[in-house]
Amino acid sequence: MCDLRRRNGWTIAERSGDRAPDRTQRLLNRAVWDTWAAMGVVRRFAVAGLDEAARKTGQRRGLAVGAIDETGQVKAGARTAGVKRQYLGCAGKVANGINTVHLSYVREGTGHALIGARQWIPREQIGGPATSQLMGLPADLVFRTKGQLAIDTLTDAAGDGVRLDFVCGDEVYGSCTELREYCEDHDQAYVLQVPSSFRLTVASGVMLTCQQAAARLGSRRGWEIRSAGMGSKGERWYAWAWLGTVSPRHHLLIRRHLTTGELAYHYCYLPEGQPASPSRAIRAAGLRWPCEEDFEFSKDCFGLDQSQVRRYTAIARHTVLVMAALAICAVTAALLRRRTSTAAPAPVLPGQPPPANPGMIPLTVPETGRLLGHPPPPGSAGHWLDWRRRHQACSRWYHQRTRLARRLEITLVRQ
Repeated sequence: MCDLRRRNGWTIAERSGDRAPDRTQRLLNRAVWDTWAAMGVVRRFAVAGLDEAARKTGQRRGLAVGAIDETGQVKAGARTAGVKRQYLGCAGKVANGINTVHLSYVREGTGHALIGARQWIPREQIGGPATSQLMGLPADLVFRTKGQLAIDTLTDAAGDGVRLDFVCGDEVYGSCTELREYCEDHDQAYVLQVPSSFRLTVASGVMLTCQQAAARLGSRRGWEIRSAGMGSKGERWYAWAWLGTVSPRHHLLIRRHLTTGELAYHYCYLPEGQPASPSRAIRAAGLRWPCEEDFEFSKDCFGLDQSQVRRYTAIARHTVLVMAALAICAVTAALLRRRTSTAAPAPVLPGQPPPANPGMIPLTVPETGRLLGHPPPPGSAGHWLDWRRRHQACSRWYHQRTRLARRLEITLVRQ
């Protein structure tokens, strides 16, 4: 959490006053501690803390969603465990790097944190004895696809008693048949994004792709405009369509962007006993994006992508320590949400004049990290902390007022 530009063994050791980075590197490489048991401690702390914050803030009925996604780190050379030329979202292109599958625990209206991780290792690295030894891969490590790694993170979470209302993920995970079957075998509801070419049986003997099913709806029939939840700039409005299949437990949820008309498809499973209505599924679909925010915080505030390590165990341990820092800040911010929020009420009319005092937004995860890592002394540092939160509250109010005009347009469209 410290105020370092880069966080790795060398910079942390220097800031700690060590004469060399040996201690920090030993902690990640050679020290004896159970990496996965430590991840379990972080997971239980994060889930318990966010659940407690939900109770204290009156969000007890908010959904608990497990959002699955992967994030990458650019790595030079060919000796790092898992390194390969592949598409990296962080780079926005094909580059040399590593990828790790993460599970984020999202409590609706409360907060979110990373609670599980598994690094993806290419098959060819596991099969080569020399390469495997050089990268420090465990002898019992077997090749796992990203969908299978997602299953591993969900299994770990279930073993710790984590209960999820929905599992969400993008097309990588929606296309994984094994992941969908795992969820269904464990009565776990899911809303997984699938490609337009995904095929589903809409009636006996009638199989269509998602694109064909959407084409049958036309431009107006079957669409309903609903919010996917509150964002920093106000409600996120989309047009949604809810289509049944030959199975009463499976549905196709289609999201259409109101401006561009771009479509996104979500394959949904609702176990026996859960209402087969689109309301909760739409809310769950809107709760997948916080995983991206967790990646942003983990990299910008805690150095998730700044590790200067190459071996498999060291990368996993660096990930666990970053997850711990994120969990502490996320739980603290969630518990203090009401006490630290003085923001003015949201606007209700498009032409409403701005408030005389915009107040301050609640403490965010980055600000909480700054306070815990290096508390500001009286003076300019404390002033900047308050100024940022007040400026963000003012910006949010104006963004929400702008969105009200858009909401009026939406109302006219619905009529």
